[in-house]
Amino acid sequence: MSAYKKLSVIIPAYNKDSEVFQVVSSYVRLLKHQTYDWEIIVVDDASRDLTLREAVRSKKFNGSSEKIKIYSYNLNQGKGFAIYYGFKKSSGNIIAFADSDLDLDKSNLSVLLKQFVSTKSDIVIGSKRHPLSKVNYPASRRLMSKCYQILSGILFKLNISDTQVGIKVFKREVLEKSLPRIVVKKYAFDLELLVVAKMLGYNKITEAPINLDYNFSSTISIGSIFAILEDTLAIFWRKNFLKYYDTDHFRLNQDETLITPVKAFA
Repeated sequence: MSAYKKLSVIIPAYNKDSEVFQVVSSYVRLLKHQTYDWEIIVVDDASRDLTLREAVRSKKFNGSSEKIKIYSYNLNQGKGFAIYYGFKKSSGNIIAFADSDLDLDKSNLSVLLKQFVSTKSDIVIGSKRHPLSKVNYPASRRLMSKCYQILSGILFKLNISDTQVGIKVFKREVLEKSLPRIVVKKYAFDLELLVVAKMLGYNKITEAPINLDYNFSSTISIGSIFAILEDTLAIFWRKNFLKYYDTDHFRLNQDETLITPVKAFA
């Protein structure tokens, strides 16, 4: 435990409205009982509703703590970019990604952190298919998820049963090495990150059980399904034919030219 003293929880948010308030507050309650120094970083990905206001309200509700940092910018970039943006603002040597909706019980983070330390993993990912997971999930989503994991397993041989659950824990160095090579900022970000991390030698990736109660707050359109497949095949092409991931392509500390920060509530 002594090697890991600070935890950064990055919460990307897009059009989540009042859910953000509940999610941030629940993580604050959880983290107060952890032994880590901690920070929560909320990144509003140019939401068109009251997400930013609700994130700021959560900070004020929790004593305007300096441990809660909120960032927003004016051009929607996707979940992957929001995580990348939040990581650049983070300082923890353990980094957790957490979704901003209410599907995943916040106690999942404690389970992942415990496994991260006990197994000395590079990465721990929440998995719907772990035998101890408790999952309430529509049959249609189960089928889509299963088909996608079969496809990604064939293409990338990750030996992971579920890449897409929105809670993961990383050693900081994994992200420092991997993110400068990432292309996808939206649909297949999780998969690309795991593919690149493994290629760089971070092979200790373990899956942890989760509690998931799908509340229909998110939907996947036909267009999104095709975009996910397109991104996935593009990752395969870049890895095996272009050898794109063999080198860094940008610096984590460079300024972004595509977005203008709206305001930081740090």
